[in-house]
Amino acid sequence: MKRKIRVLHVAEAAGGVERYLETLFKYSKGKIENILVCSQNYDYKKFKTLADRVIVLKMAHDIDPSSDIKVERTLRRIIKQLKPDIVYGHSSKAGAFARIADLGLNNKVIYNPHGWAFNMQQSAKKKEMYKWVEKISAHFCDKIVCISDAEKESALREKICKPSKLQVIYNGIDLEEIKKTDPMSRTQLGIPEDAFVVGMVGRLSKQKAPDTFVKSAKLIKEKIPNAFFLMVGDGELRDQVECLINQYDLGSSFLITGWVDNPIAYMKIMDVGMLLSRWEGFGLVLPEYMACGVPIVATNVDAIPNIIQNDKNGLLVKKDNYRQSANETITLHDNFGESNKITKNALQYVNNKFDGKRLANESMNLYRNYENN
Repeated sequence: MKRKIRVLHVAEAAGGVERYLETLFKYSKGKIENILVCSQNYDYKKFKTLADRVIVLKMAHDIDPSSDIKVERTLRRIIKQLKPDIVYGHSSKAGAFARIADLGLNNKVIYNPHGWAFNMQQSAKKKEMYKWVEKISAHFCDKIVCISDAEKESALREKICKPSKLQVIYNGIDLEEIKKTDPMSRTQLGIPEDAFVVGMVGRLSKQKAPDTFVKSAKLIKEKIPNAFFLMVGDGELRDQVECLINQYDLGSSFLITGWVDNPIAYMKIMDVGMLLSRWEGFGLVLPEYMACGVPIVATNVDAIPNIIQNDKNGLLVKKDNYRQSANETITLHDNFGESNKITKNALQYVNNKFDGKRLANESMNLYRNYENN
């Protein structure tokens, strides 16, 4: 019997990358031997049911020379011992770990940035540094997987690598699991049954603009008295966000859940889902909102307009424009026909384009290309 292709995945960042891997592993299970080397931030017990093997390494999220050197040494030892056919690094830091650890070992190496670091909102000096790091690192992998057309366009614009090294494989979501997921109980969460729930799912970080969400909430509440606001996630800006909520006297109309295992169950009680990111490599929550039947208000940045066609399957707003975000949300509340049309279009779109089975099949085809070469 022919041996299955062995792929060793290296992942540090949780959140969207973690959900991506869950879907990829579920639909390639039994066809590919998936081994996951992940950070301590992952739900490794869950991954033990999805991957053939899970190895947890303590990884620092930011640059930490002492910790990073230990990770590199351990990872190199793991690669030598397990002899994978492919080493697959997910996101900037794990991508660096994977490529450095495999130097001289001659495995095929794939890198998926899950959103380029140089597209983040930061100083020009830092952006330039990230570009050069990516350009140099690109020499040490065989293929770079882009999760959107916008991500590929960014790489070409910045001359990160030769066009032939780039391959677009759109993100996918587990549509079967979403259909099976029951919504959370509003009563359990302390949300009135008649509330108009406006939500956001994501890290409370500068990228996801939770401050813009709260500023929008203030204006929405003035026009929709029964509005309630749900933030599913956590992050370094939580204290600042809570201060802003209290400043606007919105405490009784807000719930911040912290990290949860089942964000889909929370999405299913939303009347509007927001993604107000300042930059975004993809925005996995967008197809998840669509699959849950939740109309979307999202910013017109990076990859988001690759997914949202304005007025068709969602509404696009300018970055940091909390007044426009509020106005579009109020429009969805006041115009059921418009909201219903957007939701129906979005559901059809997500079923056609973002099925997790397609993600797994395209990824497996990529692996097999290396097996045959």
